[in-house]
Amino acid sequence: MSYITIPLQNPKPDIKTFCKIIKREIVPKRPPLAEFAISDEATYPELLEKFRKLYETHKPSSREFKETHAKLVIEQWLSHGYDYVHISGGLSFQRKARVTDDTASDSGKRTWTEEGKGPISNWEDFEKYPWPKPEDIDLRAFEFASKNLPDGMGLFVHPTFGYFELPMDVLMGYETMSYAMFDDPGLVEAVFAKAGELLYEFYKKIAGLDKLTGFFQGDDMGFKTATFMPPDFLRKHVLPWHKKTAQLAHDNGLLYLLHSCGQLEAIMDDLIDDVKIDAKHSYEDAITPVTEFKKKYGKRITILGGVDMDVLCRAPEDKLRAYVRNILDVCSEGGGYALGSGNSIANYVPFNNYKIMLEEGLNYSR
Repeated sequence: MSYITIPLQNPKPDIKTFCKIIKREIVPKRPPLAEFAISDEATYPELLEKFRKLYETHKPSSREFKETHAKLVIEQWLSHGYDYVHISGGLSFQRKARVTDDTASDSGKRTWTEEGKGPISNWEDFEKYPWPKPEDIDLRAFEFASKNLPDGMGLFVHPTFGYFELPMDVLMGYETMSYAMFDDPGLVEAVFAKAGELLYEFYKKIAGLDKLTGFFQGDDMGFKTATFMPPDFLRKHVLPWHKKTAQLAHDNGLLYLLHSCGQLEAIMDDLIDDVKIDAKHSYEDAITPVTEFKKKYGKRITILGGVDMDVLCRAPEDKLRAYVRNILDVCSEGGGYALGSGNSIANYVPFNNYKIMLEEGLNYSR
């Protein structure tokens, strides 16, 4: 068999088989690829030039930009060997942010969430905040992508920040929320309820979309050693929304995948047994290497990704190949695994290293 290289010359996505693997109904000889997000810049030169030309010649707000961009994103995921494309958006929230320089980005800028104090600090802020309305949810990008997917390719979606991230990172800020948990718990509850209702409304609206494979929600709930908030806080304010969304997905024959960074050991049983996520993404060697996570939870849940970002960005080729092969050897045992990064393919990931990871996965055989 000839060695498979990126970009694929004749990609043949198979979302039906991908879903069977995620559901652990079959054990493949080669795990599929899975990723939460891929930067436009993370691609081969010919396609990268198309992205750059689009940004140079069209306003991002224009319909032609959005439709052309969607086609290029589909081409990117398809030619990189994925069975699906993951698209986000459709629901926006006003937030405070910091902008810094970013030499890796075509725009030269990177936006950071203002974690100290968000736009909502009290009840007056809550009432004045320009909450989006359910009728503001815009599904046009998803509908366009659905109509332009090649045969055999699936679609995963999510609207914006997650059920925890949205209230904490965008609306209140970590510092403000920490004080409000004790000073005004009613406000905290109201923010989580309002945000949760709007996110859930998005999923209800999109659940019947043609070629939709599932929901892939990002919601970072932890840091290096623990969850950001006490587990009982998450069980009260956050996990019930994930549970409702997972149930909505399953009721519509869809998958519910979760991307969540940090040490989540305290709530993993909740996510698996109560929320009933189908798979989890995001791992870091400094927290729990994906190989250890697979050994502990691999019989109960499907594991996505796990190639540590530091290794992916900085390891020399021989060490990176050996590292990826070890992950494949350990995690493919018994099925329930898909290869990918530990977080996402950001614009600072060297494309050659990303390409090595993909090709190791595509040429692997148990």
